[in-house]
This record gives sequence, C-alpha cells and structure tokens, in this order.
Amino acid sequence: MKHLIMVVEDEEALALMLKYNLEKEGYDVVVQSRGNKVLADVEKNNPSVILLDWMLPEMSGVEICKLIRSKPDIKDIPVIMLTAKGEEEDKVKGLSAGADDYVTKPFSIPELMARVKAQLRHAPEPQTKKELIFEDIKMDLVEKKVFRGETYIHLGPTEFRLLKMLMENPCKVFSREFLLKNVWGSNIYVESRTVDVHIRRLRRALNEHGEDYIRTVRATGYAIDINPLAEE
Repeated sequence: MKHLIMVVEDEEALALMLKYNLEKEGYDVVVQSRGNKVLADVEKNNPSVILLDWMLPEMSGVEICKLIRSKPDIKDIPVIMLTAKGEEEDKVKGLSAGADDYVTKPFSIPELMARVKAQLRHAPEPQTKKELIFEDIKMDLVEKKVFRGETYIHLGPTEFRLLKMLMENPCKVFSREFLLKNVWGSNIYVESRTVDVHIRRLRRALNEHGEDYIRTVRATGYAIDINPLAEE
C-alpha cells in the first residue's frame, strides 16, 4: 500500500508540480486548495504526510495546523508547512502551531522530497481497506468481486472502478469530468457521455438483484445514495 500525501496549496501551478513529483516518487496524492475544506479532507483521507501552505483562502495554514493537532484521530499526522515567509519569527509561529517541518518558498524539489521521506519514517504504515459496504452492496477489494447480499454481481473492470469511486464517497456527487479523469485516466481521451453508458451498465447489473442506489443529478453527475431520485 502506497503512502498518501496531501498537498494543500492554492497556487495551481505549484500544486500540480508537487503532485507530479510526488507521484513520480511513488506516492498517492490528493490536492486541496480551500482552507475551509482541508480538515474534512484530512479526516476522510487520513494522509501519511500533509504539505500545508501558510497562505490559503478562508483559513490560514497555521489555523488549520492547530485544528489538526486538536483532533485525536488525526493529531499525529506529520505536517510540513510551505510558505514564502522566511523570517525566524514566522518559522517559530508555524512550528509552535504544531508543524513538524518548515520549508520556505522557493524550495528545491529534491530537498522537499527528502523532508517528506524523513517525516514518513515516523508515520504509521498505511492500512489497506479490504472491502467497501453500502447497504446490501459489498465490494471485496482483494478478490475484486461485488456482491448484493449473497449474490455475486459480475462487473466489467470499468464498472468496478466506477462503483469503487462511488462507494468510497457515499452521497457525494461526482461530475462526469471528474469520473473520466479518475476512473479512465487523464491521458485517455473519451467522450463525457461514455460515463453515462458505463453507469447504465453498472445500474443494470446491480438493480437485477436489488434496489437502485445510483443517483443521477441532471447536468451534474452521479452518486451512490440511499435515496437515488434518478433524473435521467
């Protein structure tokens, strides 16, 4: 299981550069740019290390770091503060808020990667989920099998990946563009309506043995929800 690194950075070019280099090192990466959404994302993703920008919309990195340290379930996650503030007083402020390390912009990528690896020595090994469950739907992530109750549901590989994305984030609506990028991959060109075709296949396979939980939000996307209210 690969370590997950969370990049909290509102400068898009820098966030993309960090994501690229971290993935090149073999890490999984999740990116967030809005300060007021970071805490929820940390609790959901439980990253191994957080790269946290000081200056963010809505909430500063220092405030976020203090909140992380106040939550028992996530308080031990290593935090590396990224900032253009290079004065000693600012470094003290960041470290006093609970940051484990402090990197001043501009920084070299090799140095930052070395600091991430240093923090990972103290981070717990990531835990691998073996199954996902939503109501009577169960996904065995080891055997790559799906069941409704005791009934095995045959899914193609794309439908399996789609269902996994939805079940990892129940009730969250994903746009077609997001699903294309994260299920098919950003380097593969397919029409956005391709998502609709595979959702229909997924829905048909699941609904043959139970209630419809795939929710369609018109002009937006899809979610798995106990009250689907399909709008197709």
